[in-house]
Formats: sequence, structure tokens, C-alpha cells
Amino acid sequence: MISITLIPKENIQIIVPFLEQLNPNISREILSNRLAEMILQGYECVGVYDDKTLIGISGLWFLTKYYVGMHVEPDNVFILPEYQGKGIGELMMHWIFDYAKSKGCVASELNCYLGNEKAHNFWENQGYEKIAYHFQKEL
Repeated sequence: MISITLIPKENIQIIVPFLEQLNPNISREILSNRLAEMILQGYECVGVYDDKTLIGISGLWFLTKYYVGMHVEPDNVFILPEYQGKGIGELMMHWIFDYAKSKGCVASELNCYLGNEKAHNFWENQGYEKIAYHFQKEL
């Protein structure tokens, strides 16, 4: 049975193996340390479970920006490959949208890597539109 719920902050480190799959060039130690710092900055994470087994995650940032107002930013969205294509990502997004609305959000924005066409299609099927480029510079 599939269930979706917020992962308690005291158990948040259970998502590190998922983060390692998303970020294979970053060590487990760095990912774990960054995750701990993110929690202090308001990061939340939703988990998708098949019975008691974690099969998917999405980080959640809640922000207010001039041009869009209060919104949720799903971050590091990942469903285990064997569960992809079964509507689980869509279920998770509906859960996220309902949760975000309950917190006063009026929109959702996210980042997606340019070369990840499969994800582009997923996000467009969820109603997202491509409106900008995300730029980054190391300091």
C-alpha cells in the first residue's frame, strides 16, 4: 500500500541513499552535512512509502518572491526506478500541492536539469511551464 507523509526531521538522514543516487559525485558525508544544514534553514522532505519501505522523496522549500508570491519548490524529487511510470510521482505531487496550499502557497516552482528530458515531460504533464533559465556561479 502506497502512503505519503512528511519525514520527521529526526529521521531525515534516511533520504541520504536517495541523494547519493541523485548526486553520485558528492560524498555521503558532504550530503549528510548539507542536509543537516538545510533542515536548519527550513527544509522539509516528503516520503513515499510502499508499506514501510521508502520508495520516493521530494524536498520542500517554502519561499516568497515578488513575482510569484508564496510558493513551494519541490527539490531533489526522486522515485526508485522500479516504481517509476506507475503514477506514484503524480500522487506525490498532488500531496505536495495540497500541503503547500494548506501553508498558504499560491504557486509552485522548481529547477530541472537541461538534459533531463524525461523529467521535463513529467513536469509539463504536472502543469509546469518553462519560464526561465537557472544560472549558477561558483564563488
